[in-house]
Amino acid sequence: QVQVVESGGGLVQPGGSLRLSCAASGFTFSSYVMRWYRQAPGKERELVAVITSISRTTNYAESVKGRFTISRDDAKNTVYLQMNSLKPEDTAVYYCNAIFLRSGNPVTQYWGQGTQVTVSS
Repeated sequence: QVQVVESGGGLVQPGGSLRLSCAASGFTFSSYVMRWYRQAPGKERELVAVITSISRTTNYAESVKGRFTISRDDAKNTVYLQMNSLKPEDTAVYYCNAIFLRSGNPVTQYWGQGTQVTVSS
């Protein structure tokens, strides 16, 4: 049974930090590209950060570059999102996504249930 479970969200003041975790099971985690998305109220879901499966290449949305860091621990089947210098506009539900690609085409993907991040004083 596939499970993708995010944790680590919460309320933080502007300028603060949070680390989100996403624990996965039920599939070959090391073969999947892992992504963090977020969705703010009234807005579309947006891609925040990506880390590939083998080379561990990372990519970020312009709005979070230099502030957020994505990493993965394949031994623990977990991906992380370290968020520093948080801003009120980072407030959103953050979702973890696992996607398996073959020749660049999506074959299978899984989503977590999301974790709320609120940045407010």
